[in-house]
Amino acid sequence: MRLANLGGRAVLVIAGPEGSGDRAVDVERASAGRFGADPQALFDDWAAFRDWASTATAAATVKDAAGEPFEPGDLGAPVPRPRQVFAIGVNYTEHAAEAGYPPDSVPVTFTKFPSCIVGPDTVVQLPSDVVDWEVELVVAIAAPAHRVAASDAWEHVAGVTIGQDLSERVVQMVGTKPQFSLGKSFPGFGPTGPWLVTPDELPHRDDLALECALDGEVMQTGRTSQMIYTVPQLIERLSAIVTLLPGDLVFTGTPAGIGNARTPKRFIRPDEVLTSRIDGIGTLTTTFAR
Repeated sequence: MRLANLGGRAVLVIAGPEGSGDRAVDVERASAGRFGADPQALFDDWAAFRDWASTATAAATVKDAAGEPFEPGDLGAPVPRPRQVFAIGVNYTEHAAEAGYPPDSVPVTFTKFPSCIVGPDTVVQLPSDVVDWEVELVVAIAAPAHRVAASDAWEHVAGVTIGQDLSERVVQMVGTKPQFSLGKSFPGFGPTGPWLVTPDELPHRDDLALECALDGEVMQTGRTSQMIYTVPQLIERLSAIVTLLPGDLVFTGTPAGIGNARTPKRFIRPDEVLTSRIDGIGTLTTTFAR
């Protein structure tokens, strides 16, 4: 299942007739009002929604509805109002090396404040000339999770999407103690999308290729199988301390290739376009302005 936010309404994204592109089926209308239009509200009863969407009855309804064509620019963040956003630093060995951090004994954890979350085709205002990119797999939580074992962790995942952990490097590192959360939470610094993909749609959910390119030049490539802490391990370690809530997001870390680690350093410039891709999910496009 691919779940998207189209103009503020929850839609299922399905493949249209050959050559016609993807189409959107409005959840509220297709379910005859059983589920509402608000994408965030679906997480309050995710199991029931998932079951409806995957049953033969729901499939027949979707097929009969046929869906409507849509413009990608009208898509919003698939999880628009998460209550908690967790972010993991230095979770790929090569990125840890380029950033000058040894792999830690526990995941380096901070937050991106929820007000920075935006959709998949967004113009972001650059607050300075030291804004960096970090493509990441983002996990959305399906059900309350506390003290969840890694072996059961995928059962608590609603789906995955693409995210950019945009970072203002001066604010992030100002003072004697870094301000990771502030430097990564300017307006628009959490692009996500284009939709949420349920784990059953991914043949190899623990090994997805990801990359990002700036104005066509590839800056990062990697595979999620290269994570130091896998998605299940992250959920186990986070939920050992806090309760993960339905609709929460976890940014799982970025591979090597960030601008701050290059010689000379390379940051995002006005009018540049950042394109982020993850196999099995799609593409995220972010344009920058001053």
